[in-house]
Amino acid sequence: MTIIQQDDFIDSIADALQFISYYHPADFVQAMSKAWELEESPAAKDAIAQILINSRMCALGHRPICQDTGIVTVFLKIGMDIQWQTKLSVDEMVNEGVRRAYVLPENLLRASVVSDPAGSRKNTGDNTPAVIHTEVVQGNTIEVIVAAKGGGSENKARYTILNPSDSIVDWVLETMPTLGAGWCPPGVISLGIGGTAEKAMILAKQAMMEPINIQELIKKGPSSTVEELRLELYEKINALGIGAQGLGGLTTVLDVKVMDYPTHAASKPVALIPNCAATRHAHFTLDGSGPAVLTPPTLDSWPEIEWDPGQSRQINLDNISEKDILDWKPGETLLLSGKILTGRDAAHKRIASLLDAGQPLPQGLDFKGRFIYYVGPVDPVGDEVVGPAGPTTATRMDKFTEMMLAKTGLLGMIGKAERGPAAIAAIKKHKSVYLIATGGAAYLVSKAIRASRIIAFEEMGMEAVYEFEVRDMPVTVAVDSNGTSVHQTAPLEWQKRIGKIPVTFTRPETKND
Repeated sequence: MTIIQQDDFIDSIADALQFISYYHPADFVQAMSKAWELEESPAAKDAIAQILINSRMCALGHRPICQDTGIVTVFLKIGMDIQWQTKLSVDEMVNEGVRRAYVLPENLLRASVVSDPAGSRKNTGDNTPAVIHTEVVQGNTIEVIVAAKGGGSENKARYTILNPSDSIVDWVLETMPTLGAGWCPPGVISLGIGGTAEKAMILAKQAMMEPINIQELIKKGPSSTVEELRLELYEKINALGIGAQGLGGLTTVLDVKVMDYPTHAASKPVALIPNCAATRHAHFTLDGSGPAVLTPPTLDSWPEIEWDPGQSRQINLDNISEKDILDWKPGETLLLSGKILTGRDAAHKRIASLLDAGQPLPQGLDFKGRFIYYVGPVDPVGDEVVGPAGPTTATRMDKFTEMMLAKTGLLGMIGKAERGPAAIAAIKKHKSVYLIATGGAAYLVSKAIRASRIIAFEEMGMEAVYEFEVRDMPVTVAVDSNGTSVHQTAPLEWQKRIGKIPVTFTRPETKND
């Protein structure tokens, strides 16, 4: 009989969550490195380079890969022949591990979980509770998968029930362009097929934890319907030309994972969940000998990348006018220096409420002629000015864009992913501009922030409005003052190019591969 001690289980959960906050899985780093080597789109190649540099920095500095340190999902397979030495339930132990991980002073992780989701949406403060899936199985060990999934990619999960005769490939290819870039490609697309509605979604989440091995599958060839489906979707999704960060390019997905389960004869449930450039999961087994020991990847796992942002146009935000932004072109890279304001959903909602009521904004909060960065940073540790501070998905602020541009004098916006029709129309109308920072490069971005102070709504925590002073913050022009969006033009351009390029980017090299 295997005895599992309470502290060993809790410590293992906590250690795993800290581990995955700053270490990418080695297979992800290898796949991203290959994508970077083969990428032909300059904008996409630059984005992948930033993600890989950020990944290595986080591994060295033990700080989060992404400012969105995720909602925790835990899969447990508990052997029937184990005995617990604990006064807590399994769920209570998991959540205690989550709490300890997220409040660890040496590497504070952002608490993003809110209770009363249909009402007050109050932050729980320690990122609990986790989403826990438990199976009781034969054996005398506990198999554990711990994952942290960011909201940007989780929000892009999709589900449908197809007719039995309908094509899964067709549905996926119709769905992928609708996801936009908010899930921070390149990453893994995971499908769950069969069962019932909830089973299909769980299958998709489980499949995403499997190793990235599409190149090995290409070498050996498919031996099942699932493997055939993986290969077909991998090639056809990449042929859409969406590319890294939606900027157009050869690699949109690093792998396609599929799990299936028997289903009703009248049904074909299909769930799709993307995993982003901040892929975070760890697997371990407890056998009663103590807490889990996780082995860090070696620094040799990361490629040597020469990334020179100094070739980009230098922009002084403290001395900028409406005329200065008129010649910025979609896809152009800029280095921003000066002061910017921040704000996410809650801040925009509060601002809208004040303006609608005819009330002034808080003293000192003035957007006129300034840029806003859509970000909710991690709290700083040590001598940091701010913790990892990557962009959040800008489309959530689309409904506020006309109000902000018309009523506050805001000049421009910085976020990640595409803007919707209403936001683009407002940008064009007011001759504004929208820039993107690279999603999945939060620690790298934070190094450009030289000073930080709260301007308004301090009680909202990471949703407060900060003023950042930045130096050489790398961004890309996503929507110019004429309303031209790189997220609309670039994928179409690369679809055409890929149609003329031999699809060798899915084929393995014969040497050292």
